[in-house]
Amino acid sequence: MKLTSLILSTVMATTVAVRASDITVKGSDTMVILGQKWAETYMKSHAGTTVQVTGGGSGTGIAALQNGTTDICNSSRSMKPAERAAFLQKFGVGVREYKTCLDALSVYVHKSNPIEKLSFSQLEGIFTGKITNWKDVGGSDAPISLYGRENSSGTYEFFKEHVLNKKDFAPATKTMPGTAAVIQGVAKDAAGIGYGGIAYGEGVKALKVSKADGGSAIEPKEATVLDGTYPISRYLFNYVSPAKDTGAVADYLTWCLSDEGQAVVKDVGYFPLPKNLR
Repeated sequence: MKLTSLILSTVMATTVAVRASDITVKGSDTMVILGQKWAETYMKSHAGTTVQVTGGGSGTGIAALQNGTTDICNSSRSMKPAERAAFLQKFGVGVREYKTCLDALSVYVHKSNPIEKLSFSQLEGIFTGKITNWKDVGGSDAPISLYGRENSSGTYEFFKEHVLNKKDFAPATKTMPGTAAVIQGVAKDAAGIGYGGIAYGEGVKALKVSKADGGSAIEPKEATVLDGTYPISRYLFNYVSPAKDTGAVADYLTWCLSDEGQAVVKDVGYFPLPKNLR
């Protein structure tokens, strides 16, 4: 009996040790390519640790963090006050937030589109359905084809709040399951326009954006994000419960902000955090 108990205790301890090195990450589709690259790079130098990354949207990741089915939530928007309050009420502690990098949320059109820039008011008109033809914003005489994200997306919410003044997207908007799908749709549609993270912009054209009509239109790039002139700049976040911010999870979160982790950010196509913010 003593030998059996010893074997059982050893097996249980081994199982716990293995589980402690398994990290689950869920959330933003904007961040999923970064999250997967982080995981791949981290696991190469941390044998025995498994990092599993899935998307589904920032809202989905936040819900998973609150119900305890993920260790880390990737989010392309900051958590809402109500979400923070719900987390605090359930766990008795506030959620822990890590800014991971910077993004220029970009507006994309087909490469053949002659349009080079748009203002916030023009974007609001286009994505709410008030402006339906490219000729009305200086382009060709062609109907505008809209591509957007599902409402669980942090990018959807960020764009709606900061660009559309919280107005609803036009019913004609094609709802795509991720930023990659938005880009694929726009790349094949000469009349298409969509939005998404800067890291996804291959095969389409990113427009310059001005906050005011007639104002300076700013190109989405690292320099304009860092100096604050690009008007749709944002942070990308990792969220974790303080109770889980220990051991392998804490090491992974710290590594994401290290020089090695931030080199992955750059390689993927987002912008590393300035060192004073890490």
